[in-house]
Amino acid sequence: MTVRTRFAPSPTGYMHVGNLRTALYTYLIARKYNGTFILRIEDTDQNRFIDGATDVIYKTLKQTGLVHDEGPDIGGNYGPYIQSQRREIYKEYAEKLVELGGAYYCFCQKEEKTEIDTDDVHAIPQKYDGRCSHLTKEEIATKLAAGEKYVIRQKIPSGHTSFDDEVFGHITVDNNDLDDGVLLKGDGLPTYNFANVVDDHLMEITHVVRGSEYLSSTPKYNIMYDAFGWEKPIYLHVSPVMKNQTEKLSKRHGDASFEDLINKGYLMEAIINYVALCGWSPGGEREKYSLDEMIEAFDIKGLSKSPAIFDIQKLNWLNSEYIREMSVEQFYEIVEPILKENIKINTDLKLIAELLKQRTEKLTDIADQVGFFNEILDYPVDYYINKKMKTDLENSKFALIKILGVLSAITVWEKQVIHDQLMALVEQLGLKNGQILYPMRVALSGKLVTPGGGGEIAYLLGKEETILRLETAIQLL
Repeated sequence: MTVRTRFAPSPTGYMHVGNLRTALYTYLIARKYNGTFILRIEDTDQNRFIDGATDVIYKTLKQTGLVHDEGPDIGGNYGPYIQSQRREIYKEYAEKLVELGGAYYCFCQKEEKTEIDTDDVHAIPQKYDGRCSHLTKEEIATKLAAGEKYVIRQKIPSGHTSFDDEVFGHITVDNNDLDDGVLLKGDGLPTYNFANVVDDHLMEITHVVRGSEYLSSTPKYNIMYDAFGWEKPIYLHVSPVMKNQTEKLSKRHGDASFEDLINKGYLMEAIINYVALCGWSPGGEREKYSLDEMIEAFDIKGLSKSPAIFDIQKLNWLNSEYIREMSVEQFYEIVEPILKENIKINTDLKLIAELLKQRTEKLTDIADQVGFFNEILDYPVDYYINKKMKTDLENSKFALIKILGVLSAITVWEKQVIHDQLMALVEQLGLKNGQILYPMRVALSGKLVTPGGGGEIAYLLGKEETILRLETAIQLL
């Protein structure tokens, strides 16, 4: 079998995490089996279309490395894979399905389509009663000739429909529970249910990956496949990504999109890695995978029936792992614009990046960590009291006075010189390192935790600013 998969998003907003996961699994299957990965834009529901959303889809796929082999591209070459450009194809196949007995013309007006005798606005409409399926050919011809508006509905046969899903196993439904749904709307555009069946057949899709919410619709798709005499694809329905045990992640409720996560300081590689693990287990303890390593490890059998909870703490951890494993040069290339925007003094930004690399979970943490280089905000004097470091207000003031004397005498302001002088002071006074360096850190930053220790901060601030901050801290104490 030549594997052909498709990612078929609707341009209705940002690339939601669940959508991105579907794209990723679809891509991994294609690459795992040396197949073809297709992009198809399903924009037949024009009421939900959001201007610019299609470009977001292209941009996200390109940014994440999920590059499609066939379909429209971000350069404006939209090709034959935009559904709104294929309406004549769907009309042709809808009429063919009518000829084959799998569909029928429906001339009912909207108010005739339900049979609810109630004023309750929360009442659920009954399924369509199929009255137009009993029209004779002559009656249909007369109505068409008179120009009456119509839709084309699927004709559900009696009996049962069964199918196999790679994740959920064998499923059988009673056809009495299925509705004669609309396939071709009054505006000539197909519904999602019809367009995706026709396109999957014409594009020779072998594996269909979609959310488990479509499990209930799959029997209707298979009835269409059977009516046309077409081969069915292999189905993989994946469980939802949940915000918590009871709520799904949702674009509608403002939950995380790929773009949101990037803006919140997460690396693309970490996002893709984490999203892959939301519903797929590669087996074993390992959790960090590059895209190429995912292709190698991916197995359909690792997909889970259980919903995945989006764990932001795990994403934070994974993101920090990617940061720590970068070289200083790679990390600096990413954070240099952030540092330049947030540090106004003239200093060694590359050293700051080196100090930050082991202390950063996500890139948006950086601005808060480096603000003290510009100015110290007011801080409580009890910051100097630390049981672990064995410091209190009295011995902190003593330490700062000694540090001020040593640093004032330095004529060559270099990192190693500052370090050596501070270590010599520790030895001279017979104190622990923390009893000297901890008060110094607080005095120079106004913070309990900083990238780098007191000596490194002093070097980065420069001699003049360091002396000024030490004198201010001594006065405070």
